[in-house]
Amino acid sequence: MDLDLGILTASLVLLTGVAAVRVSARAGLPSLLLYLAIGLALGEAGLGIQFEDVDLTMVLSTLALAVILAEGGFSTRWDVIRPVVGLSGLLATLGVALSVTVTAGIAYLALDVEPRTALLLGAVVGSTDAAATFSIMRRLPVLPRIRATLEAESGFNDPPVIILVTVVASDAWHTASGLQIAGLIGYQLVVGVLVGLAVAKLGQVLLAHSALPAAGLYPLATFAIMFLAFAVAGLAGASGLMAIYVAGMWLGNAKLPHRQATAGFADGLGWLAQIGLFVLLGLLASPGRLLDAVVPAAIVGIGLTFVARPLSVMACAVWWRVPWRHQVFISWAGLRGAVPIVLATIPITEGLPSATMIFDVVFLLVTAFVLIQAPLLPWLARRTSVVVERGRDVEVESAPLEDLDASLVQFVVPSRSRLAGVFADDLRLPARAVLALVSRGGSIAVPDRHTSLRPGDHLLLVVPEDVRAATEHRLQAISEHGRLAVWYAGPAQVGPASRRDAGLRPGTGPGGEWSDDRPAARRVRAPARADDPAQP
Repeated sequence: MDLDLGILTASLVLLTGVAAVRVSARAGLPSLLLYLAIGLALGEAGLGIQFEDVDLTMVLSTLALAVILAEGGFSTRWDVIRPVVGLSGLLATLGVALSVTVTAGIAYLALDVEPRTALLLGAVVGSTDAAATFSIMRRLPVLPRIRATLEAESGFNDPPVIILVTVVASDAWHTASGLQIAGLIGYQLVVGVLVGLAVAKLGQVLLAHSALPAAGLYPLATFAIMFLAFAVAGLAGASGLMAIYVAGMWLGNAKLPHRQATAGFADGLGWLAQIGLFVLLGLLASPGRLLDAVVPAAIVGIGLTFVARPLSVMACAVWWRVPWRHQVFISWAGLRGAVPIVLATIPITEGLPSATMIFDVVFLLVTAFVLIQAPLLPWLARRTSVVVERGRDVEVESAPLEDLDASLVQFVVPSRSRLAGVFADDLRLPARAVLALVSRGGSIAVPDRHTSLRPGDHLLLVVPEDVRAATEHRLQAISEHGRLAVWYAGPAQVGPASRRDAGLRPGTGPGGEWSDDRPAARRVRAPARADDPAQP
């Protein structure tokens, strides 16, 4: 009976969490906030469920964060994130160090706490949160480079603060030097990256040469490889979270069979991890104590939002010549979520006198961040000119044809895509790539030179593996720029949406990125011809 009751409760919580996504979309509130509310409603102030197992919370929260980072890495496109790896890495290291230092200084001066407590407060809230960033940013139509910067930062900056909080909260606070802490952080990051890459590359080879009897086994095998990287890194004393994020990114950009099915499986697991994580943290909170933490939370939150975070972004972004409008958005979009609350449980497990106060302050601060910051992001995105138009991204799904060394590639023509109106012959696909079938309105036809594509058409192509990337590249280029994209911009400039949407002019900054806004990028195009329906 206890097992049945537990399953019933878990099922109802999960269904409520799924429904909360719909409610949050209509109400304009982040779904993460509703998950916390569900946990509070189930806890001691609601239905009366008593849950105070901090150790179990840390274990389950770490696994949930691993799933979230694996999904985030898998869904990150390398061609989008590659130009911002340097900036994201700097934000995750130097940016975090500056943010922790400034926030700790504000807490020490304004709250009259001891240095150790002030440093813990600064460190716990020093990193942006992958769960909140992936959940909220991917619903906003912002420049891909901006989104990639924030997502990569949130994936990279967890290990440093986890190490810092662990060291400060433990007995090593009295013995470890700053150089030792920095060396430990560097070791965990570097080895975590190397382990993630090594395990993912080996896993890619195994998946590419394995003919599994069921398509549903490929997503399971892919996630098993990611968690293998997580475990191996942990055994090596490195960061498992860094390893699983890097492994997910590598596999997500590799040529895998049934990749789209794996992406859907990863997306579902990511939502499950977010729901479980925030409900669990809501259960752990005690609303009766939160009133005493309102003033400290407001002081730390204001100092972090309006002083520490802007200074850290400015110090890091100046080397990449990021426009000031983009810096403002990146600064405000430094979302805090589950990770700070999870980190706030570490001082509790160590039995520090100020541990309860730290947890309550961080819980309130995160709730305020999600409640205030996230709803203002769409408005700020418009004000800072980082909004892009959606409706042209081509979502490609493929299945292997092993005997032919080819893939069946299928996709739906997006609603505002410039593929609409393009004739089949004008696709100019790479050699040996063939448009085989077009499904429209329930009917299926073999396309000919007179077939004109329409929004909502389902296309099926047979594509050899050696030209698959070029084929996807070509389809995305036409979807973005129209049928004459190659003639206007040249092959080097026509590519994924991120190149145009980033609004950048190549060649003027380090790596060419961030040097100018959208009008400059449009100079690569010739004027649109009036007789070309594919052009605006």
